[in-house]
Amino acid sequence: MCGGAGTRLWPASREVHPKQFLSLFGARSTFQDTLIRVSNPALFERPIVITNNAYRFMVLEQLAEIGCEADVLLEPMRRDSGPAIAAGAVFAQTRDKEAVVLALAADHVVRDNAAFLAACREGLPAAEAGHIVTFGVQPERPATEYGYISPGEIISGQVHSVAKFVEKPDPATAASYVEAGYLWNSGNFMFRAAALLDEYRKVDRGSVEAIADSVAKAGSDLSFVKLDADAFASAKSISIDYAVMEKTPRCAVVQVACGWSDVGSWHAVWELSDKDGEGNAARGTAVFEDSRNCNVATDRALVALEGVDDLVVVATQDAVLVSGQKDANGLKRLVATLKNVAPQVTEDHIKVHRPWGSYQSVDNGERHQVKRIIVKPGGRLSLQKHHHRSEHWIVVRGTAQVTVNELVKTVHENESIYIPIGAVHRLENPGKIQLELIEVQTGSYFGEDDIIRIEDDYSRS
Repeated sequence: MCGGAGTRLWPASREVHPKQFLSLFGARSTFQDTLIRVSNPALFERPIVITNNAYRFMVLEQLAEIGCEADVLLEPMRRDSGPAIAAGAVFAQTRDKEAVVLALAADHVVRDNAAFLAACREGLPAAEAGHIVTFGVQPERPATEYGYISPGEIISGQVHSVAKFVEKPDPATAASYVEAGYLWNSGNFMFRAAALLDEYRKVDRGSVEAIADSVAKAGSDLSFVKLDADAFASAKSISIDYAVMEKTPRCAVVQVACGWSDVGSWHAVWELSDKDGEGNAARGTAVFEDSRNCNVATDRALVALEGVDDLVVVATQDAVLVSGQKDANGLKRLVATLKNVAPQVTEDHIKVHRPWGSYQSVDNGERHQVKRIIVKPGGRLSLQKHHHRSEHWIVVRGTAQVTVNELVKTVHENESIYIPIGAVHRLENPGKIQLELIEVQTGSYFGEDDIIRIEDDYSRS
């Protein structure tokens, strides 16, 4: 599952580029790490990725980067984890009526893959027998940001029944849960597709029928499976915990100690990061003087901290966050305020990702805009025109093939071409390296809705 917005790591994570696609702990995203974790063909079949329309090309790009193939299901709208998991289960049954499904969130970290896979093997017989198995993580501390599971009687091996689920506790209650042997609720599950859907039907038959209908009526869009919007919209928006897990008598839990985190805050990122002798962690360029237990993430600017403790500083190209280390709820309140005051900084970055590459605004004025555009090898923009602006493209790296009305021209490094207002044009990269160019727009209006697409490789025209 990788369709969530993930604003708890703002400003690095935004509505259109959420945390599961960020490289927070190395070269790969947590989405990519999750796929690699379940790539052993002796245990796992071809993965099913459930996401939404906005993230579909990021999913394809990140799949390609790790050499992974998957069936990608597109949700027409967000309906929380209940309908998402049900859709995955219904789709899995189109492959195999007896399919056993492992449902994973794409934004979690697992530091011990071997222990995680051992837990999968341990829980598999219970799932095959009809239990809905959840993974209960051995607590590393009395955390207040997670729900807990109280294990019951042994079903088989290390698999227990679930005595009860409890919500996120206060510190004292969390400490009592750890002392009593409760486990963190990881929100990851294993089950026979038929068993999960049967239990879901008992509490909400209408939603399950709507989801099954959305899969049956799904269309294809490029390489995606596009769930039917009208049917999917009829499903109730609800988490799988509330829809099924807290109601079913078939719930079971397998205990695992695998270095798990849902990376739900900048404090969690700090806990998982390498630190200096004073407990400071940095991603990007940072200098610490007389500072302890701080966490810095910066895209470009150097960040220097002096005489401070327990701070989070996150600097992107259009926003800077300064926050206390441990108040995740404070950031949630801040983002809610920003959505009213400055919604753009919660929705998108200055650098905007597109299926063909990316663009980034460099300068804006009343009658001009300057962008840096990168086109991947083999990528091409839509055949388009504008009513309110002309464009001047200067190639600084690679080779561009440019169409302007009837003209098709190859433009090399240190060369440029002019696109008049109203001209039908297209940009593509025929080369083997990235194409980088500077675009200077002049005119009266520069909104994205002044792009009139005539043809498009990505079904946007």
